[in-house]
Amino acid sequence: MHADSRYHASAPRSVSFGAALAINGAILAGMIFAAPNIVVLKDPPVVMKPIDVRDRPPPPPEDETKPVEKFQPHTSTPPVAPKPLVDTNSTTNIETTTKIPDTLPPIEKPADPGPIRTIDPPTPVPALIGATTDPRYAQDFQPEYPAQEMRAQRDGLVTLRVLIGTDGRVKAVEPVSATSDAFFAVTRRQALGKWRFRPASRGGVAEESWKTMTVRFRIEDAR
Repeated sequence: MHADSRYHASAPRSVSFGAALAINGAILAGMIFAAPNIVVLKDPPVVMKPIDVRDRPPPPPEDETKPVEKFQPHTSTPPVAPKPLVDTNSTTNIETTTKIPDTLPPIEKPADPGPIRTIDPPTPVPALIGATTDPRYAQDFQPEYPAQEMRAQRDGLVTLRVLIGTDGRVKAVEPVSATSDAFFAVTRRQALGKWRFRPASRGGVAEESWKTMTVRFRIEDAR
């Protein structure tokens, strides 16, 4: 009884295994036929040719560098000083010494100029006050009428310059203009003998001065 049961159980298992193999084989065959064609490319053969290297020169060494030229300074002839035109030889001997004094001489202070004095401005010069006629001698200024001019019934005019001294008297007479010599002569004589002035002054001090005077002669006043 037990032997029969084991036999019947193994038969279906074998059938299942065979069916699985058949299915896998079919799938594998389908994959092979369905895959694209793959072309394998091969490289061309390499041909080796012999090269003769005996005729080629050897390459230069890599560390070869150009030589650096040394800088040579330019030398020129040094200038020669011309000879002096004047002989500079001197017979004067200058004495020198290597001894240094222990103490230096004291520095002299500048002289004291003293107190500063202010200069007063110059006193202005007083103005000159001109001479004037002295009223006490006013009646003595008109000269006498010249006789020939009176006979001619002619009027006259005399202008002259007189120098008045510090005492008020006339010291000199200079003619400026006159109608005739007769009119000037009597006027000059009257000025030197009779005229009196208050002299010119500057700051209260009398000074000489010139003054121009004019005298008129009218015939109607002489009658």
